[in-house]
Amino acid sequence: MLQGEWIYTAVDAKPKSTMALRRLANIAAHAEAAVLVDHYDEDWADLWWVRVDGQAQVWESGRRREEALELLAAKYHQYRTTTPPGPVIAVALSRWRWWP
Repeated sequence: MLQGEWIYTAVDAKPKSTMALRRLANIAAHAEAAVLVDHYDEDWADLWWVRVDGQAQVWESGRRREEALELLAAKYHQYRTTTPPGPVIAVALSRWRWWP
């Protein structure tokens, strides 16, 4: 979810074999992150993508995590009924690129 100059996502309640996810270890080892959103269409004239780069943080607890979860719950019904039990990943955006 995009909010200002931040992108938020949460480790949600979908079944996982462990909460020690590789993406969290990757952020701990190297905080630089990229988020890519693309749109595919059979008509190649309608293809597009947006990439944002930034520094990722993992919020395990605290006010920032709770505020991010409130924003996610306002957007996603599933998060209103089942609050994500895991951390929030927050990416502070620094660079945007897009095509076309």
